[in-house]
Amino acid sequence: MISQFAVLTVIFFFASTSLVVKPLSFYAPLPAGKRKVTIGTMSAPIIAIGILWAAQSLGSTEIRNGIFGTENIRPYNILILFISLAYLAVTLDATGIFQAATCWVSNKGGASGRKIYFYHYILVALISIVVGNGSLILSFTESLVHHTTATGLHPDPWLISEFAAANIASMVLFAGNPTNTIICETIACYFALILQYRNESLVPPNLDIPGRRNYREVLLDPVSAIVGSIWLATCLIVLIALSFSHADVWKIVLPFAGSKVIFDICWDHYRYLTGKIPKFEENKSDDVNPADDSMAIELGRANSERMQRTPTLEPSTDSPQHHEDIPGNASQPSESSVQPFLNSNLQRAPLPTTPRGTTTQISTPQRRLLLHYNKLAAHFPTFFTALPRLPLILIPFAFSQFILIEALDHQGWIDIFARWLVITSNKQIIPVVWLIGVFGVILCNISGTSIGATILLTKVIQASNFPESTLRAAAVSLAVASNIGAVSFTSASLGGLLWVAILKDKGVEFSQRRFAKWNILPLVAMMGAGLGIVSAMMVVLYSI
Repeated sequence: MISQFAVLTVIFFFASTSLVVKPLSFYAPLPAGKRKVTIGTMSAPIIAIGILWAAQSLGSTEIRNGIFGTENIRPYNILILFISLAYLAVTLDATGIFQAATCWVSNKGGASGRKIYFYHYILVALISIVVGNGSLILSFTESLVHHTTATGLHPDPWLISEFAAANIASMVLFAGNPTNTIICETIACYFALILQYRNESLVPPNLDIPGRRNYREVLLDPVSAIVGSIWLATCLIVLIALSFSHADVWKIVLPFAGSKVIFDICWDHYRYLTGKIPKFEENKSDDVNPADDSMAIELGRANSERMQRTPTLEPSTDSPQHHEDIPGNASQPSESSVQPFLNSNLQRAPLPTTPRGTTTQISTPQRRLLLHYNKLAAHFPTFFTALPRLPLILIPFAFSQFILIEALDHQGWIDIFARWLVITSNKQIIPVVWLIGVFGVILCNISGTSIGATILLTKVIQASNFPESTLRAAAVSLAVASNIGAVSFTSASLGGLLWVAILKDKGVEFSQRRFAKWNILPLVAMMGAGLGIVSAMMVVLYSI
């Protein structure tokens, strides 16, 4: 029998997810004045956990299990893997290698818009195989926005193809997932994209490009690019080789990321001592606007919050939001490479509205801290460029989703879902493939991203006590569905949340409706091709 605590838990679980998809904003009267409060990506799951804990629908055991996991499911492993791959990809992007690759494929396409579109699609797919979808989105989206802006192209077809190709190709890293499934999904997705972008205003057949660009000029640090590429490729080879021994993936990737940190610091130190990157000049530090730096943003905001009484203040025309470039040297990436701190909606955090010249109002300890930070950033530009761009802000959100799923398990919902699955599928292979596949795509959008859906369905599959053949079919179908489902809405994956935040920071607005409109056809094509191939493979494998 379903208890009142179980009903309360499932209500708050889906309520928090709906607020992730569509955040709720309102003005709250506070002693310091009215403040705009937003309940969304970061806050909604945490508030739900607090309410359920107060209502005794979950306890400390569920919170601990949501962080450290149970049985073979370890949530922290997933996040360590995600952050480690992100660092390897972001530092590689800081060398300019992805921009150089974009320039190279554009040159290969010549003046043909369709050729360039196809080459970009293949390039994204290949890079995603190596770094994964989330890391690719972190490192490739900005350069793609710059490419479409420079060439005057409509951004939608290029950005949507990047997102779709990244999520398909990243399935190569899943051991046991058949290669033919990925190939068929990739082909089906590309033809679906070409079909819906057949209008010449979206992907023009001919482009007016003045001349070929030298991709070598885009490469900022060839040595780091070569070392980073070799290190990332080695990591992938070791990862694939050891995946069959059931070794923890994070234990493989984390040492590679740690050693890359050591290399970046040592190489930047060498370049700093030899004069290959400019030395920090303290006498110019007073001219630095603190909003030009991530640390300074936080310092300036802390200083300015006392002066802001209402949220209706208009930003000055000198606000750093209007600056396109950060002063720097040729060895450091531009502003597009430095991701500012994000707020609870994964958008650019509001910058302080104090005019220029107010840096002297910062207290001495704050100025000293800022000075030390600027010295370190000038001495080790690679590390301090990568650090603000790492998706560390998503860690509390991800752990919150894992805890809510543990709460569902604690209240008996996993056993209930497992019983429904057994009844509807009768433990038959083909029905299980399609049920897990279809509901996996749906749950990516209503259970806290594809990672939450994967953990939830993994628990359901384990509780269903399927025979070995059906269990294997369910596992492969889930691997396909978790990647396809990420293409449906921007809130269906951690990569989608990052993707929207990066685009918003670059001035490109992408609503849920607009995203779903362009992705519905590729989603149906990928789901039909992927699950169809999995079904055919199971028929041949088990002679059904």
